[in-house]
Amino acid sequence: MGKLSGIRVVDCTQFLPGPMMTVMMADQGAEVIKIEPPAGDPVRGQGPFEAGHSVWFANLNRGKSSVVVDLKSDEGKTRLADLCRNADVFVEGFRPGVMERLGFGYAAVRALNPRIVYCSISAFGQKGELAHHPAHDMAVQAMAGFLSVNDGPDGAPVVPGVASSDMAAGLTALSAVLMALIGREKTGEGDYIDIAMFDSLLPWCAHTASEAIAGGPAPRSDSQRSLGGAGFYQVYETRDGRHVVLGGRELKFARNLLEALNREDLIPLAEGEAGLAQVPLIAFLRETFATRTRDEWVAWFADRDVAFAPVLDFREALDEPHVAARGLLVEADGSHHIAPPIRFAGDPPWQPGKIPELGEEIGARD
Repeated sequence: MGKLSGIRVVDCTQFLPGPMMTVMMADQGAEVIKIEPPAGDPVRGQGPFEAGHSVWFANLNRGKSSVVVDLKSDEGKTRLADLCRNADVFVEGFRPGVMERLGFGYAAVRALNPRIVYCSISAFGQKGELAHHPAHDMAVQAMAGFLSVNDGPDGAPVVPGVASSDMAAGLTALSAVLMALIGREKTGEGDYIDIAMFDSLLPWCAHTASEAIAGGPAPRSDSQRSLGGAGFYQVYETRDGRHVVLGGRELKFARNLLEALNREDLIPLAEGEAGLAQVPLIAFLRETFATRTRDEWVAWFADRDVAFAPVLDFREALDEPHVAARGLLVEADGSHHIAPPIRFAGDPPWQPGKIPELGEEIGARD
């Protein structure tokens, strides 16, 4: 029996932040009722496909019921109202004002069910100068300052590899909803939560944008220790055109590597400030890593205490024995799923819930 067994969630979200939040609840036993328009969540049509389902859709919507509701019809509004009366959580991911226009803003839903925890997820929040500005993840990262340090060697920003603001919003929303459910046990009342992707991402810069937070200048990647200005937090190309990283800032790692390479004279540079002072150290490490292939370096580092890693593509990463040992990639009914990162000591090995067809109601989970 999952930790959230008995919690009913009405999920009016699509794409990434909301579904990521609610699948984590479904994975822990919550009954999640996914409200879909007659055409279905657009992600259902996003390839690639496996066992008849979008891999994206399957990994974010397993274990949920699918209820088709046309919110522009009286019948659809009646159905959604009935679901709200018996729900613990209501999650919506529309642009600000949409749910009010449809008759399902917080005040209306609270009138149906005072105990409900209502969570809105949007790009910039329900109020503020940017509240009605249309945006997906990359635009939010750009406005929050993060894209400015997601840059290449020429200093120009590049498309990020992770939808960080989407994921930050999903995780923040999950945390907030669980807090509100705990609070409801004390007060008997539900609550309203305004989650913004922008707000959720901003705290993630505390270690890289400290000067800016304190009123100073913005960080530059080439002079910031965690962004590329340090030799021991850096990406290096190998002889075969692949890449490795040094990913530990502790001085002991620098000592261990530079002593093994007979360059103890460079240890003071590793101890120094990031930026120009470390340019000679970075240049030496670039020349050094270019002398062997990636896999040769993996073998060389195997018995050395250095924070080193090869840069793997997703195929290589998912095929790593570590993934199998921890049960992180699970196959069920012909579909592959990334297992939940949350696990409890007394739980049996995790198995994914059923992937719902459009309009398929699978009922409450154990």
